[in-house]
Amino acid sequence: MQKSPVWERRPWLCAAAIISFTTLVRFWFIASGQLDLVQDEAQYWDWTRRLQLSYYSKGPLIAWLISIWTGVFGDTELGVRFAAVLNSCLAQILLYAGTARLMRRPVLGLWTLVVANTTPLFIASGILMTTDSPLLVCWTGALMCLYWMSVSSRSPWPYVLLALSMAAGVLAKYMMLAMPAVALLYALGLRRQRLLPEGMVPRLLAAVCAGTAVGMLPILIWNFQNDFVGFRHVAGLAGVASASPEPLIRFDRFPEYIASQVGIISPWWFVFMLVGAWRALRVWRTPRAGRDMYSGLRNDMNEVRQSLLLSAAFWPLWLFFIIWSFHTRIYPNWSAMSYVAGIMLCASALERSGQAVRETGRHLSRLRMRRIWVAMGVLVFVLLYGQNWLPLPPAYNPAVRLKGWSDLSGKLEELQNSLPRPDKVFYFSKSYDITAALAFYAPGQPFTYCADFGRRMSQYDLWPTPEDKKGWDAIYVQKDNGIKPQLKSMFESYRVLRYRTTHKGAPGREFTIVVLRGFKGTWPREQQERY
Repeated sequence: MQKSPVWERRPWLCAAAIISFTTLVRFWFIASGQLDLVQDEAQYWDWTRRLQLSYYSKGPLIAWLISIWTGVFGDTELGVRFAAVLNSCLAQILLYAGTARLMRRPVLGLWTLVVANTTPLFIASGILMTTDSPLLVCWTGALMCLYWMSVSSRSPWPYVLLALSMAAGVLAKYMMLAMPAVALLYALGLRRQRLLPEGMVPRLLAAVCAGTAVGMLPILIWNFQNDFVGFRHVAGLAGVASASPEPLIRFDRFPEYIASQVGIISPWWFVFMLVGAWRALRVWRTPRAGRDMYSGLRNDMNEVRQSLLLSAAFWPLWLFFIIWSFHTRIYPNWSAMSYVAGIMLCASALERSGQAVRETGRHLSRLRMRRIWVAMGVLVFVLLYGQNWLPLPPAYNPAVRLKGWSDLSGKLEELQNSLPRPDKVFYFSKSYDITAALAFYAPGQPFTYCADFGRRMSQYDLWPTPEDKKGWDAIYVQKDNGIKPQLKSMFESYRVLRYRTTHKGAPGREFTIVVLRGFKGTWPREQQERY
């Protein structure tokens, strides 16, 4: 008798191997300095030096987490990013435990880990400490709690853990506020299929409301103290409150947005995801009384619950951002949480393709193609983590724009020491991201400043300006060529140079550096209420 594959006999062992290996790779990547901090990461680190109840663009959890681990590893790239490694490990544990133990589908759990670890979106979230990193853990935990309470309605734990997930998720990113809609849709689906446990809805609402209230409280207090600029910022990004209102419908941004979605998932997993999502959606189309139409799917009521949950967690959020991309610019990561369910749906389609071959003995080509897709996913994993060894010209390497800050740090130190009073020098830029990166990489990690030459507001506009540093020299850094006329009038003299950085011997980002002498004490403010 032929033995079944090891992933079917000992799925937990394979899952442990995948989680351990990928976590170690992520730790190595960060600890060995393969990639400088992304500017948003530097900004979140800069927030830790002024811990608050909330911040201009995000809730406070990201700063709190970074503060914990920089307290352990110091103000280093490892200290900033260690929580990202930990969060990716926790997210994988939740994904596998939820599918293997709660849903009783351990092979699906393995496929979920394989797909997750070979998608650019999940790979990035495991090494970059952005707000999507803690949100991923909270969102995944909340989804598993929703399923848990639908199969074990008497236990209080799924409701308690859901409330905690909601609170932490809201503190991480406002996108967590979409979870109550997912929960409501799931409850409606269960009711339609006559699977809604008695008493689940009141307890579900109580858990969601309690968690949301706890998470929103510090954010509301901070916004009340700061003229609600955080909420104005979110409304402006969403295209519902802007200084220059956009057309209701425009078609030029949709192609870029949908291409970005295919890219962050990868084309082959994107197709499998839609196949799995469409199959799960069919459950909503027929109430339980008519389930004989798809008897192979509906004989297992647990599988019906799973299809309902994953459909509710994928389709509404995913379609919303597609539709809204016809109105305003949508960033690629805004739909990231829909892909938690999307990855599980992709894994489900992969699992079923193998089952169909084994049950019928036909379509062996599908099995071979599945192996090719997995191999391509593994190749993506290897290439992204080994991108420093790729012989790509700078013009064709998208990672170049993220590299060179460590090298720039040495150049800035050289320029600062060349000035008559190196201890009387401050750093600034015209954009929040460069300002944040300067705070981390400039010599001594000084407090830096963001000049307003006509831009959107940022967190730096809520903090002190350098107007008390009259007579000091300064170093100004920007990405592009050319400098603002206002910059020249702020100082007695200036010198401009263009500097191409390197990263591990390869070309990095290019910067314009302006060495400025004699600050006159005037700081520009030209926002015009742009949030």
